[in-house]
Amino acid sequence: MANIKRIKVGTASCGLAAGSGAVLEAVKRNAGNIPVVEVGCIGHCYAEPIVEVECEDGSSIFYSRVAGTDDAARKIIALSDEGRFSIPEKRASLEKNIVTRLAGRINPVDLAEYRANGGFEALKRAFSMKPEDVVEEVKKGGLRGRGGGGFPTGMKWSFLAAKKVPEKVLICNADEGDPGAFMDRSMMESVPYQVLEGMLIGAYATGATKIFIYCRAEYPLAIKHLTLAIEEMKKAGLDQLAGREKPLEITIKEGAGAFVCGEETAMINSLEGHRGTPRFRPPFPTDSGWNGLPTAINNVETFANIPPLIAMGGEAFASVGTEKSKGTKIFALAGDVKNPGLTEVPMGITLAEIVYDIGGAEKGSVKAVQTGGPSGGCIPAEHFDVKIDYDSLKELGAIMGSGGLIVIGKNRCMVETARYFLSFTHRESCGKCTFCRVGTTRMYETLERIVAGNGTEEDIAFLEDLGPKIRKGSLCGLGQTAPNPVLSTLRFFRNEYEAHVKDHVCDAMECRALVDVKLNTDKCIHCGLCIRTCPVSAIGPDFKVDNAKCTRCNSCIEVCPKKAISRVRKGEGFNSSISK
Repeated sequence: MANIKRIKVGTASCGLAAGSGAVLEAVKRNAGNIPVVEVGCIGHCYAEPIVEVECEDGSSIFYSRVAGTDDAARKIIALSDEGRFSIPEKRASLEKNIVTRLAGRINPVDLAEYRANGGFEALKRAFSMKPEDVVEEVKKGGLRGRGGGGFPTGMKWSFLAAKKVPEKVLICNADEGDPGAFMDRSMMESVPYQVLEGMLIGAYATGATKIFIYCRAEYPLAIKHLTLAIEEMKKAGLDQLAGREKPLEITIKEGAGAFVCGEETAMINSLEGHRGTPRFRPPFPTDSGWNGLPTAINNVETFANIPPLIAMGGEAFASVGTEKSKGTKIFALAGDVKNPGLTEVPMGITLAEIVYDIGGAEKGSVKAVQTGGPSGGCIPAEHFDVKIDYDSLKELGAIMGSGGLIVIGKNRCMVETARYFLSFTHRESCGKCTFCRVGTTRMYETLERIVAGNGTEEDIAFLEDLGPKIRKGSLCGLGQTAPNPVLSTLRFFRNEYEAHVKDHVCDAMECRALVDVKLNTDKCIHCGLCIRTCPVSAIGPDFKVDNAKCTRCNSCIEVCPKKAISRVRKGEGFNSSISK
């Protein structure tokens, strides 16, 4: 039996939410002299809490869904076979861990361990080059912004580098306002030094004298780890860039999680203490940004790509991916999928490979995938052979976005899905542009009408007419992309819209106003669980559902041991006449 070198417990947000705090304490109580280390997220969030046993012979043993008990801890220390976890071979063959190489494998705030694993070697290499040569290396790598816009990073840096002024600003957009996206949060929690190293290289290459990290306040662990990492970097003198007389200014600014602040000029306004609303461009931030100073903004994943790019060299980095989309992309898999979590894959992989081979969804169970956050498009399963890159997704009416990828199962209604996403984007509009402020609200109201069974064919025509106008009439990316969920679902799932407005039917049985709840008395065993569970007493002693009272909360469906209760089309439930 191999000797244990140390035990690593994943305590990123996903692990803590699954109970890894108790696991950590249990392992510490039973580990004796074996070192116990907290690490970040390795991406397999579905298997949390995860414990890794690192052995003296260089091997590692993973345990998943570990209970926070002494018994579970003792079994792990004894290297029991129970609960062992291994990454499926197919998934391992598809993933390419370049940016996430150290995520979940090292202590996030241990500077010495980061350095022992190659940390700050890229910064050292950058210092051996002229600043302009570093910019050229980034251009050669073909890295495009991972925040959603896909603008070439090297080109943006060259704009800032060209400004011959005493003060320049480099900003890391760590606000990550997309619901369901958690790539940036995970990187800040798991490898904060890597993100900061990328920013230091960027500051050296562009001549930036100030660094801001704009991080949403809802990410306390990320802020804690970044703060500790910055303190350790300053103690080590790493904030002193080659050829500079003064140390670099590094500031963390906590944001309020406004979706619109993902737009760079809205974020600059917020950093200046103003309301987060976008500015007209030109001037672009690299000409006049924070407090009028030339400013370049990249997101967390973009900066996290910089150390491996510089370490590998631009040509080697560009050898991964496709002709126009180089490198890898981190995706946050969520929704109707077996294995939600993070995955880093080379650009050019297909949607099918991500959804089925990595996500573990069963073929035939998925209706669509929504990429690019709440303002991304919905791509139907018949197009899952599309390669993941900026241009291919755009052709299908979707966007890469920051990397949120929501899997939508066969049992979902695409009209309701579009309504759900519009409910977010219309609330998050800053209100500056009439088309975005009013237009997204009108689209949302129209979708509300359709899912309530009161829609008309004119409503469909209205959505198709208004969507492109909102795109053209909005100042920033929020309004320009907000219609995407509606327009893409109309393009690929128009039949569902027509069923709602013509026949007042939701075939997915998801729209509450278009369904009844029915109890099949032939299957019922009269256990009474449904009666006791119903919050509005809609099921009587005769085990019939009063659909006038029923709120379609699904509580009775979930507790029924015989699956005797189900949603049916409006008018097909018992006592349906009462609800009419």
